[in-house]
Amino acid sequence: MPKQPRYFSLEPDMQRGRWSLDEPLDGQGREMESFREFTSGRPSHVSGRLSIPIDVPGRPLEYSTAGAALTPVVHIKVATLFAELAPDDVQWIPVAIQGFPDTYQILVATKVVRCIDDKASREVLLWKPEDERPDKLGQYRSVAGLRIDRTKVGDAKVFRTWGWTVALIVTEDIKLAMERANVTGAKFEEV
Repeated sequence: MPKQPRYFSLEPDMQRGRWSLDEPLDGQGREMESFREFTSGRPSHVSGRLSIPIDVPGRPLEYSTAGAALTPVVHIKVATLFAELAPDDVQWIPVAIQGFPDTYQILVATKVVRCIDDKASREVLLWKPEDERPDKLGQYRSVAGLRIDRTKVGDAKVFRTWGWTVALIVTEDIKLAMERANVTGAKFEEV
């Protein structure tokens, strides 16, 4: 029987002294129309060069997140790893960060997989009628201790989870490649 693949949530390592990145800006210096433009699990249709201001100065990291939507921002060395290991699952958007004009890119996971394991996750809350949000009824409100049903993933190597696109999931080979490359700013939690 083949070994079951392992998957990990890729998250920013909130280290002391690291930089904090603000919201991505379009070519005219305006915030994006949708702050979830890069974290919805769909390809982005942004054109032109973007920029990201540094909100809090500090040590630059090779994996960071920007703004309220936690947009993944990666150093070109990390982009190269993802391009080699998961070329069909990611989109790259060049971004200028002050002092690093051609060094970083926004990583857009372009797949959404319906695979959250409600029973195995520590806590799953759904929107209910009494929450008075009929537009969200039955959708995930919160997921803690996320666990996925690996049998539902298919061939995706980088993806967002359906209904809870906050989670950015990567395969074990991507995790190991990032660890071998000593990528700064990333941490992983098995899902």
